[in-house]
Parts: sequence; C-alpha cells; structure tokens
Amino acid sequence: MKKFLAVCLLLSFTINSWSQKSQRSGLTDRKTGKEQTVSPKPIDPQLVHDQSDMTWEDYSPIPGRDWASSSLIPERKFKMALVAVDFSDQPFVITQPKKSDLFGNPQISPVKREDVPKFYSDFWLHPSAINHGHTINGYWMEQSRGKFGITQLDAYGPYRMPKKLWEYGLNEWGQNNATPDGSKANSDMEPDVDALWKAAEGDISKKYDAILRLYAGYDETGVWLEFGEMKFLSKDDIPAEWGNPDPSKPRWSPTRYVPWTSWKAGQMQWGISSIRQGENSGTITHELGHFAFDIGDNNNNPYIKPYRRAGSGPWDMMDRGSFNGPGGPHMRWVVPATMGAGMPAGLMLRNRILNGFLPEKQVLTLSREELAKSGPVVATITARAIEPLQGTFAGVIIRLDGAAPHDRTPVDDPAVNPLSAGIPNFDFYSIEVVQRIGYDSFCPDNGVLLAKNKDKESSNGGPNEFNCFNWVIDAHPEDINKVDYIKPDGKVVMRTIADYRQLNDALFHAGLNSGSQFEWEDTANRLHFYVIDVQKNANGILVYKVGIRSLDNIGSQLQKTAIIPPAAKKMNSQGEYFSFTLSNTGLVTKTDTISHKQISTASLYNDIYRLSVSVEGKGWKAQLLNGLASVKSGDTEKISVYLSNDENCSPSAKVTLTASSESNPSNTVSSSFEIKAKSKTRQIPDK
Repeated sequence: MKKFLAVCLLLSFTINSWSQKSQRSGLTDRKTGKEQTVSPKPIDPQLVHDQSDMTWEDYSPIPGRDWASSSLIPERKFKMALVAVDFSDQPFVITQPKKSDLFGNPQISPVKREDVPKFYSDFWLHPSAINHGHTINGYWMEQSRGKFGITQLDAYGPYRMPKKLWEYGLNEWGQNNATPDGSKANSDMEPDVDALWKAAEGDISKKYDAILRLYAGYDETGVWLEFGEMKFLSKDDIPAEWGNPDPSKPRWSPTRYVPWTSWKAGQMQWGISSIRQGENSGTITHELGHFAFDIGDNNNNPYIKPYRRAGSGPWDMMDRGSFNGPGGPHMRWVVPATMGAGMPAGLMLRNRILNGFLPEKQVLTLSREELAKSGPVVATITARAIEPLQGTFAGVIIRLDGAAPHDRTPVDDPAVNPLSAGIPNFDFYSIEVVQRIGYDSFCPDNGVLLAKNKDKESSNGGPNEFNCFNWVIDAHPEDINKVDYIKPDGKVVMRTIADYRQLNDALFHAGLNSGSQFEWEDTANRLHFYVIDVQKNANGILVYKVGIRSLDNIGSQLQKTAIIPPAAKKMNSQGEYFSFTLSNTGLVTKTDTISHKQISTASLYNDIYRLSVSVEGKGWKAQLLNGLASVKSGDTEKISVYLSNDENCSPSAKVTLTASSESNPSNTVSSSFEIKAKSKTRQIPDK
C-alpha cells in the first residue's frame, strides 16, 4: 500500500511540475524592455482533428511494439481464405492502368490478373510500403494484445463469375428494376463464388475459419455519395458514361440512404457481414468483428429524417470508426484501400471486455449501489491502445445496479429529440482513455471517453431505430457545424445532426479552459463523473485521473480538510506559479468497508474538491489551471495558482484559495497569503 501511495504522490508532483515548467508566461517585450504577462495555457487542450484533414503523417506508432510483425504468434489463430472473382463487364480495378477507370483508380501501377489474389492476400496480411505497414492481423493483435490474430490468408482464383456485376449488384435497396435488359436482378454472389472455388479446389472450406470473397469493382457503400450527389448536381445531369449501358434507360439508380446515385455506383454490391468485399473496401476488420466475435453494428442512418444521433461514431470500429483513415469517409473509393477506412478505430471498452481481450484485473468494476456507501472512487486510466501502466487501469465500468429500472433515464421522444439515446435500457457506464497512437491515430482527439453500454444488443426504438449498444456521452452535444461536402454548383452541404462526425469533439478533458468539459452528471442515475488530471509518461503515453461519486453519498469519513499557503512573500517577475498544499486530514475507520468488485483501498477514501481562487489588489490576476483536485485520506496535493500583475498594480495583493468537498459542500476551507509585487526598477536608456 505504501508503495502505491508513493507512486500516486510522485504522479501528482510530476503533473504539477510539468504544468508549471511548460506554461511559464513571464516574457520581455523586446522594444520596451518591460515584462509582459500572458495567461497560462490549458493543461489539456482539446485539439479536434477532422477526418478530412488527416494524412498518413497522422499515424503515431505504439512505443516499442509492432503488432503487425509476423514473429508474434496469437493465442487464437484465425485462418482465412481469399477467393477473388471478376466479371465479364468488370475487370479487377487493380489490373487497369494507373488512375484510368471512371472512379480514378487504381492508385498504383497495374497488377496482372493472375496475380490479383496473391496481391490482395499480401495487402491484407503482410506489412508493405503499399499498406503503410498495417494489416488486418496487426489491427486484431493490437486490440487483443496478442490474443487473436489472422495467421493465414490463402489466395484462390481468379475466377470469372457466370453473370455480370450488375446482376448481383442491383439486387438491393430497390434497385432490382434498374437493369440494362429489363430483367429483375435478384442474384446472390456468394453461392456462385463458392461454386467456382469448389469446382477448382474441392470442398476445402472447412480448413478455414472464414472466407473473404473479394470481387472486382467497388463496394457501393464507398462510392454511392462520392459518385452520386457529390459529383452530379441532379440525376438528370449524370453523363452517359456513368449511366445504364442501355441509353434509353435512366442513368441513375436508387440507393440505400437517398433516392438516387449514378448507375455505375449503384450497380455495385453493398458490403455486408458475409465478409464480401469490393476492391475499395477497408472494412474487413469490421466484418470480422461480426464474424469472429458476433458483435453487431452500432451505427445509424445519418441521412434520413427524423435524424437520430450516432451511437459511438468515430470511437469504435463497430460504428463508423470503421471509416477512420486518411481523408475520412469520402475517401473510401480509393483502390487499393489505403485511405478512408484504412485505419479503423480501436474497440471500446465494452467490446474489448465482451471479446475477452482484457483480463478482469485490468478493469475497475464499480457498483452504483456501493458508491452510495463507499464515497467517491478515484482511478488512473492508461490510453486504451497499450497495456495499462503499473498502478493504472484499462478502464472503469460502473454497473447500474439496484432496484429496477436499472437505467432511470427519463423517457423522451426520438422523433422530437435527435440526441435521444432511445429506450433507456443501458446496463453500465464505461470510462476509458483515447490517445491518437496505433490504430487510434486516426481518431479525432485525445481525451476521456465516457459512454453508456448494454450487456446485450438491442434496438434503441422509435423512428429510424437502429441497433445500439454503445452510447457515447458527448461533451459537445451542440451541432459541430462542419461541412460535409460541396455540390458541383458550389452549394455547401453541412453534416446532419445524425452524422457520426458530430461526435468528433465528444471527449472530456482535464483542467480549465480546455475547450471541452471536465465533468458530467447523470442526475437520474445518481452519478457524477470527473476528469481530475492528466499526465504523460516518458514515452508520451497519456494517463488520466478520473473520479466517480454517487449523488446519494455524503462521505462521512472525509470531512477534515486543510490548506497550507505558499511561503513566498514577493514576486520575482510579473507572472509566476505558486503552490498551495491541500490536505485531506480525515481518518479512515475500521467500519469504512466496501464491496466494489476488485477494488483496492488506493481508489477509495479520496475526496474530490472543487477549487476556486480570488485575489485582492489592483492590477493583480490569479488563475487556476485546474478546477478539481482529489486527495486521499491522510495525503496532500499541490495546487498550482498562476499569479500575475500589470505595471500599474498595487504594491501587494492577497491571494485566497478555496476548496470545497464535492461529497459534502459544507466541508469548505480557504487559505490566503500576502504577496508583494516585484520591485520596479528605473529603465536606463542606451548610451
């Protein structure tokens, strides 16, 4: 126990030291020679990176770890076959001259038809310059920490399909009647692919855990908008080369989310969970989530009214985080698939637990009922892309236990409120940390991810309902007010309130003036969440200190607090940091017991304090970097205050720090100290 406390104190000291050293603000004006003061920078600024602005330069490797290395052997070896097929009306895109087809592909020099299966097998499984060193095996090894990996992707084919592409691609979304010959398209691709493969190789499918059926052309999901409304002003403006081969027929076809797209885009198959992929598809990792782990989709329809907000958006691979990668969702037409969808987001805590990727000891599991007895719980969480650092967790979950209903969120109408989570039937909260490293490099922000989760998947009900098991709490629920795309006539189309990128700024951040929030309260479920502090280790890995308390608890054992003011008597510049010492002098008694699952006393007996600072004196200003602090019973914490003054300030000032217990606001203490301004010296002119 003493060892853990020492680590906590060292971490606290390092946080304060880092903040002070990096944020010192005393500057000298070169022209006047006078000292200038500027406000200290936030300790954890929110810096949202939009998907459309990302490039491969955004990738940051995990320090000391290459999960794509073939030298790493997973605990569960997953074997796949890749069966490649093309059509009489659609050759493999990758066999065409560079950037020669209507869609502007391929992006690399052509590959011979007979080499296509091996090319794509290598592309998905073996690190290379073409895939920037990233593979489907690397993704799953990183997420599972070596528990699950793709060890084989044997290539078969190429085979020529017995029907044309449009005979398979126009069988969905009301497209059946958009055929060139007037027939009704209703063919399924998989049986024909499997028949060709079986005829050539025999029935060897049982050798594999899954079959990737790769077909020539595109997934409609990656081209319907980009080569529909984004490219053509109306369906009547679609030129002949993008239209139906029969010139007497419309040049457009229906599609999934909106009334029309170009016929060339609409004739493509839509990627589905059978692991059937076009050459532009980067969502094979997502499809394996369905196939290998039986996790459903968590995504909405962003284009249909009444709008319904996304569930987890860019933060989870089972939602639109599968579209993460350079350029974002509008770059998923690229062949080979190295842009949007080329670097899917990691899995959220709920899914990693469900998949068996996290040892139980790495997750701090709390009970809402016990929180009302134990008082606040404070924990440190390491960025989810790596193993938890010593003394920290991979995440925290808080079970919504107790009397039914477990989720006591008031029912609201999703038809009226697009931000409604729908049916209030969530089972637990999760807290985790996202850092833009590894496969999370193409997430839009670093910070704390707070979400409500379900144990079992279910629809969220109401109009335009969808399967939803993760519901991210958005620190910025207001419209992000960002452009989706620009039409050919220059008209700007904004992102709908249901667009998954509305959650780009959802993360919570530590400290004041971050641009985000550092706390969130669920009054109905009697929980208050805090982001208390942030730190980076020597390798730049983020660790956040978070707190959770019950709104029904008054921490009886943590009622004594003291503040020791700085010993300083005089300023050395016009802008300096001073540290108060906050002490929790409450004593823990033998009767203070709890039954949270797998919790140590290191996370207990902490009080969370809300801080404020004031200053009396003309021309003086006092600022806190952080409005929160947590102190364990018997421990102390340094509280930094940035104090500055102008050249016409009063000779001295009185600075007062106040700390108020969040568990019991009547437990409020203040402490003050007097400080003198730096002596004013007469400026000597140059000779």
